[in-house]
Amino acid sequence: MDTVSVNKFRDNLKNFVEQVTHQHLPLKVTRRSGEDFVVIGAEDWEREQETLYVLQNSSLMKQIADSSRSHAERSGYSPTDEEAHEILGL
Repeated sequence: MDTVSVNKFRDNLKNFVEQVTHQHLPLKVTRRSGEDFVVIGAEDWEREQETLYVLQNSSLMKQIADSSRSHAERSGYSPTDEEAHEILGL
């Protein structure tokens, strides 16, 4: 994560906003008072919120772990050829 001073951020606001939104990299802005802040694109913030929701939901995490285990063991559900064609639109 890049870091800039609040003065440099203020002077180049448009360029930094473009950088954050197009490169999908957060930007840390430092202040003399020591209260730094981070600028992040809305799309990236929403994605982070979704990730936090999943990580905090024990039921979803169990489903993911069970799915990962069954996939590794090749013991999960396998669609029939007909179902696979329907899913893939063939």
